[in-house]
Amino acid sequence: MTQAPATVRAHRRRHDREIIALAVPAFGALVAEPLFVMVDSAVVGHLGTPQLAGLGVAAALLMTAVSVFVFLAYATTAAVARRVGAGDLRAAIRQGMDGIWLALFLGTAVVAVTLPAAPWLVDVFGASETAAPHAITYLRISSLGIPAMLIVLAATGVLRGLQDTRTPLYVAVGGFAANAALNVGLVYGAGFGIAGSAWGTVIAQCGMAVAYLVVVVRGARTHGAPLRPDAAGIRASAQAGVPLLVRTLSLRAVLMIATAVAARMGDTDIAAHQIALSLWSLLAFALDAIAIAGQAIIGRYLGAGDSAGAREVCRRMVQWGIVSGFVLGILVILARPLFIPLFTGDQAVHDTLLPALLVIALSQPIAGVVFVLDGVLMGAGDGPYLAWAMLLTLAAFAPVALLVPVFGGGLTALWWAMTLMMAVRLLTLWWRARSGRWIVTGATR
Repeated sequence: MTQAPATVRAHRRRHDREIIALAVPAFGALVAEPLFVMVDSAVVGHLGTPQLAGLGVAAALLMTAVSVFVFLAYATTAAVARRVGAGDLRAAIRQGMDGIWLALFLGTAVVAVTLPAAPWLVDVFGASETAAPHAITYLRISSLGIPAMLIVLAATGVLRGLQDTRTPLYVAVGGFAANAALNVGLVYGAGFGIAGSAWGTVIAQCGMAVAYLVVVVRGARTHGAPLRPDAAGIRASAQAGVPLLVRTLSLRAVLMIATAVAARMGDTDIAAHQIALSLWSLLAFALDAIAIAGQAIIGRYLGAGDSAGAREVCRRMVQWGIVSGFVLGILVILARPLFIPLFTGDQAVHDTLLPALLVIALSQPIAGVVFVLDGVLMGAGDGPYLAWAMLLTLAAFAPVALLVPVFGGGLTALWWAMTLMMAVRLLTLWWRARSGRWIVTGATR
């Protein structure tokens, strides 16, 4: 039976309110994360070029290590949201605690590997003789904050699953402010140099982890959820995270291949590529905020057994993704004269970058749908399909990207290959969404 137009509009307004309420704070929290590195760079940059170069190498290693474990947030969001939808808040928080314990164990293991391996890792990344000592110092100290960083990821997933994206925003803003103050105070006030920057970041990250734990533990006590580690629950969290880990590694491989290809084209192309990639990443934050809303809302609907509601909100979020993509694409085109001079005054880089930015702008509607559907399937706990789909995408992208320099293609051709990658993702995700096989209702998948 077809719904009346008034009823359809009412449902859309309700979905819109939910999406906005979750997506806007999520975007703020996402943007706050890379600001940590920007603050460190701004403070350390005044110490000297070797220190800044060392920070660049160490920060790249740290961000790579942490990004691999982003599944702690994604898998936890889906699992907790399902139990919220099923009306079992005690089980939802219990599941969240399992994710936090897993984060602690994984973080401790990463620290145990990073501390002795720091010199080797820095050498592999090609740090110069003058930058290497600073990179090793920063990496060793900052690695002590990795358990806290992973706890933040898992706890963020818990709160998103509980339909709360405001608390992560507040914690992220507080952490950013604390990091900035600690960096200035320890680097210049205490005279600790680059080590002070690392310690400031570690302290801020630990403070964020404590803030999250206070919120989660309070919820656990309110609903009678146990806090102790549960082997079966931790194992289940790890198993749910493995497919998302494969997906994330495949996506990282795509970005690494693109950067490697650009580097082979020459200094001008790699410089332009890095600027293009930074813009692409910023746009991804905006679209990922809608995906995060999708994870939380879809998981809740499926947990409540409302498959029709899940389909309806999926359609609405796809519409949001398309519109957001068009708006972002237009903004990229209009902002080009303002954006490019912020990064370079080199006319050769400018000329190389300009057509690549047009390709990025044209691909944003595709990216909007991809990010939304990615979030929908994550919220449904459809990790195994996401893993296979991303491996297929990597297999399609790699040969095309590697052939770009062989046939004399420039940076614009490389970004068309990136657009092909997004188009393949769109096809695989759209097919899955249309099939309805992702719709599995109940408190667990």
